Amino acid sequence: MNKLNLNQQSNNGYGTLYVVATPIGNLSDITLRALETLKVVDAIAAEDTRHTSGLLSHFGISKKLIAVHEHNEHQSAEKLLLQLKAGENIALVTDAGTPGISDPGAVVVDFVRKAGVKVVPIPGASAVIAALSASGIAQNGFMFHGFLPASGAARRKALEILKTETVTLVFYEAPHRIIESIVDMANVLGAERRITIAREITKTFETIYSCALQDAEAWIKADSNQQRGEFVLLVEAAAVKEAEEISEETVRVLKLLLADLPLKQAVKLATEITNEKKNVLYEFALSLKAEVSNTLVSNTVASKN
Repeated sequence: MNKLNLNQQSNNGYGTLYVVATPIGNLSDITLRALETLKVVDAIAAEDTRHTSGLLSHFGISKKLIAVHEHNEHQSAEKLLLQLKAGENIALVTDAGTPGISDPGAVVVDFVRKAGVKVVPIPGASAVIAALSASGIAQNGFMFHGFLPASGAARRKALEILKTETVTLVFYEAPHRIIESIVDMANVLGAERRITIAREITKTFETIYSCALQDAEAWIKADSNQQRGEFVLLVEAAAVKEAEEISEETVRVLKLLLADLPLKQAVKLATEITNEKKNVLYEFALSLKAEVSNTLVSNTVASKN
């Protein structure tokens, strides 16, 4: 393993901010690079200094700790910047996982980067990626939302916005809101959609369970132990809607208009003539334009040959 050389300053004599991922449960998941970094930096900025003290003690590391949590993140960023500009190297950690992923850290990183300080990620554990990797979900991409609003009305509004997304939806949730959140998901997103509930990942009572949203509430209520710990919820993507069919007459009208008019004007007139939906005609017009362009390119290449 390459040794870190923190004596080399990033630029302007400044130190470097290391964004260090720490275990989400099992302490053995910490990386060798993370341990090396924590050993040699000048100080460690931590979400909860007491929690981080326990982690450092486990690995025999003793360092100056600076509290950086969600309530003092802006003020702490200014203090950290002064230390970094003085040439100190600082590691940024949260209680578990990767800083800035639904945890404090993003404000500090943004602030010091804008000030010209080098930021280096030390990757490692992430509950989002761990849950996805063990879920077996093979859909096209995912959207990580983090925690939904605590208020029921705000939570349902957020879900309404997300319900048509055609990628897997990933949420964090706390134990005291898990049932309410799953009920809202079933009501807003659709009871038939599948959900994977990943609880206490990497810990002793790790659970990964999949079912239809309409069955999730009963499963959780059947065992009070399943209402404890930290949750990652992965909800099946919305079905991709099939393209609406366009009549042959509408296609003929649109082609005639496109031959002599700009795309937007042709679509506007075609909508008025045929009473088709404007957005449907616009998408179809774009595809027609693309076909024409491809044909012209092909003909040009053929003529040259």
